[in-house]
Amino acid sequence: MKATLITGASSGIGEAFARRLAAEKHNLVLVARSEERLRQICDELIAKHGIEASFISADLSEPGADQLVFQRTEDLGFEIDWLINNAGIGSMGDFVELDLDRELQMIELNVSALVGLTHRYLPKMRRRRQGAIINVSSAAGFQPIPFMATYAATKAFVTSFSEAIAAENRPFGIRVLALCPGRTETNFHANANIDQEVNAKGIETAEEVVETAMKAIRTDRAKVVSGWTNWLVASGVNVLPNSFITRMMARSLRRAFQKDQ
Repeated sequence: MKATLITGASSGIGEAFARRLAAEKHNLVLVARSEERLRQICDELIAKHGIEASFISADLSEPGADQLVFQRTEDLGFEIDWLINNAGIGSMGDFVELDLDRELQMIELNVSALVGLTHRYLPKMRRRRQGAIINVSSAAGFQPIPFMATYAATKAFVTSFSEAIAAENRPFGIRVLALCPGRTETNFHANANIDQEVNAKGIETAEEVVETAMKAIRTDRAKVVSGWTNWLVASGVNVLPNSFITRMMARSLRRAFQKDQ
């Protein structure tokens, strides 16, 4: 059975993708840690749209979790023709004061799990000569960001990786998109202990971000920035040197942290 696999599907952008694609009659496999929330969403979407929806409760920040998810979909007989790598976490603060285990966990989730799932599902997409992969990156990945050093670096990787494999797989009829939202109305920033007042302009809803992705995936684009304000900021990064941007951001954010202390 053909299905779309969405990670981080229990809330935010992942849940918005699930609701949008269910309305378009995609069968779904939803992945997140919250088993009860996934069950609720699946039951609701099955009843509302008459689709097939299953869930896999998994912590993708654990090494090897991508293999477990892949094997589970194989055992259930799902043919994953859309893969949406949305799961991710962030952090904010002076790097030397941040919890090292959480920083490494972030790399595992934002980078390793995404690469693992992409690598596992791509071969069958190639054999079918069709498929779509949306990797949720971030506008934060367009430049180094002091006090968000690890998070911004993981998203820079996601964008670069996505654009590269988009070119590799275009001849096979597979669309790969790096989706780069900015500030979005989700619980992401609260979970990451990121101040809601930092770069608060241009906040979008999760549904608006998904709409941007759905328009872009139907074209030949390999990267899209969601939101006009975010696009302007990302465009400005291409003009100004990183040394200037990082110094200005570090000065501003350092004052904000000192004020809170």
